[in-house]
Amino acid sequence: MLRRFVLVLVLAVAAGLPALAAAPAETGKTFQAGGVTLYYEVLGAAAPSKVPLVVANGGPGFDHSYLHVSNAWGELAKDRPVVVYDQRGTGRSTAAAGGDGTAGLAEQIADLEALRQHLGAEKIDLLGHSWGGYLVMAYSARHPEHIRRLLIVDSAAPKWSDTLFLFKDVFPEGVARQNALAFADELGDPAAKTDGMREYFAMLFYSPENRDAFLAFAGSNVQVNEKVNKALNADLARFDLGPELPKYHFPTLVVTGRYDMNVAPATAWRIHQAIPGSRFVVFEKSGHLPFFEEPAKFVQVVGEFLGAGAP
Repeated sequence: MLRRFVLVLVLAVAAGLPALAAAPAETGKTFQAGGVTLYYEVLGAAAPSKVPLVVANGGPGFDHSYLHVSNAWGELAKDRPVVVYDQRGTGRSTAAAGGDGTAGLAEQIADLEALRQHLGAEKIDLLGHSWGGYLVMAYSARHPEHIRRLLIVDSAAPKWSDTLFLFKDVFPEGVARQNALAFADELGDPAAKTDGMREYFAMLFYSPENRDAFLAFAGSNVQVNEKVNKALNADLARFDLGPELPKYHFPTLVVTGRYDMNVAPATAWRIHQAIPGSRFVVFEKSGHLPFFEEPAKFVQVVGEFLGAGAP
């Protein structure tokens, strides 16, 4: 178990779509909800008549900025608004005042619902990747009436502790190096923390070229709020979404990378089997980040599932 930074996601240069060396300047807005300030950004031209695609990024504890290094979202935004946001306590969104400022799953669901209301969208298409996949499953269980289509991408298991990791079996030398850094990392050694995260990120990819491009990007563009990470990991241990999945009665797409070491494809398969009528798609040349490693296919699959320009 890699210090429970188990569902992080970042991406970098990828063949098939224009590459970005760094995240572009933000052009988003903020609003108040649940005692915090939430930051969001709408990609693509304003289209009030189109159902927005809201994207919940992974982590826990990461903001959404890594999403901008893939142009997949920009391509999807040609047909519909694509909305990205920073979860509370990350990026440009604030943490709650008082205590340690952390929050659990209930607050994360409430923030996502507040974003939907703020957008004025009766229904949304909702995509979650990694930890974000768990979040969108939880949101859908609480607010099914607001879901038009659901997309679950390399998601954690419905029961958090059931998430299956393959790192130690496929990358034993990387795990050993990371474990050797754990003591210094826990003591707050910044160099050990950076090296440990680098070892972790290096195990997320199918392609060595994509791995190297990502590592070059990650140094100045990736940040994590460890308080948020630890608080959510602790809170999520209380829940089991398994009994909720058979209740879904909206179109659902379940996606996995064939070589995802961070969440084994068997996890996605079980989610697919639990959701009536869901569609299951495997990206054969991807690890944990199919929208990075196979961006053109990702845009095609997601676009077809959503329906080009669907109202």
